[in-house]
Amino acid sequence: MQHHDLSSKVRLRVKAACIVVCAAVAAGPAQHSYAQTQSPVAVRAAYIPVVTWLPAWVAKEKGFFKAHGLDVTLSVAQNLSILPGTVGKQFEIVPSTAPDLLKSVASGLDVVAVASEVFETEDNPSTHVIVAKDSGIAGPKDLVGKLIATPTIGGVIHVSVLYWLKKNGVDPTSVRAVEVPFPNMPDQLKAKRVDAVESVEPFAGALRANGNVSIADPLLSVGKDVLFPFWISQGEWARANLPTIEAWIAALEDAKSFIEKNPEEARKIMAQYTKLPEAVVQATPFPTYRFAIKAEDIQVWAAALKDVDQLDKEVDSSKLVVTP
Repeated sequence: MQHHDLSSKVRLRVKAACIVVCAAVAAGPAQHSYAQTQSPVAVRAAYIPVVTWLPAWVAKEKGFFKAHGLDVTLSVAQNLSILPGTVGKQFEIVPSTAPDLLKSVASGLDVVAVASEVFETEDNPSTHVIVAKDSGIAGPKDLVGKLIATPTIGGVIHVSVLYWLKKNGVDPTSVRAVEVPFPNMPDQLKAKRVDAVESVEPFAGALRANGNVSIADPLLSVGKDVLFPFWISQGEWARANLPTIEAWIAALEDAKSFIEKNPEEARKIMAQYTKLPEAVVQATPFPTYRFAIKAEDIQVWAAALKDVDQLDKEVDSSKLVVTP
């Protein structure tokens, strides 16, 4: 009788163990299958065809967005300043700069920063005020009464130039500005139609290679490590989609690592998106890519804008960053 009881107990234990094992085996494939069947999150994003936005192109071409559960559509845009008005309509994520973001918020738009893209640093400058070698202009005080070419009078580079002038004791209104596209600046400078140009890489490198002189990196007057272009979204969308923003940043981080390890392949992707000649692509330095962003990064720009009378409303920078 005891032998029968023992056998029954053994059989019951074996049966229970089998049930547990079978349940575990069944659960494994079910969970794996669920993960595989989750649909990727669609994200419509814009970009400007310059090296600034290379990590997004690499993330798209090398599958990093897809690996992080995003189905990203990238569309080219030419005018960065109009993009804040497109989020929540044509796009979820677009490029911007602090002046454009702050002015948009001051005008009533619900837009926020979600990730950085490039920081201007002392060891890797990308923006320059450039003059002809024989111009006699050596610093900000020599620009009084002069004409300077800028890509956009209300844009981030010109704002930084005005701030740089004021910081160095020059009345910003004493310097005149005219809008000139980057590719046209060398001819304007050579013909002496303008006295100085606000240039950015790779155009700045080409200008200096032809004997012209950089007298400043105006962005660094705002800070030693200063936020340059970054990514923005519509505020309501950003607050409701933090996991998507987290995945976006993770994909860009993967792309940055790829660029560092595979610069030549990254340049091929850059050529694909910018359509620049091979010689220009090879000569273009990579900027300092950095994707974490804080309210303080925008606050320094709010202070600079107020200082040059380009922001007439109080904007709470602490509410302008929505990021994981």
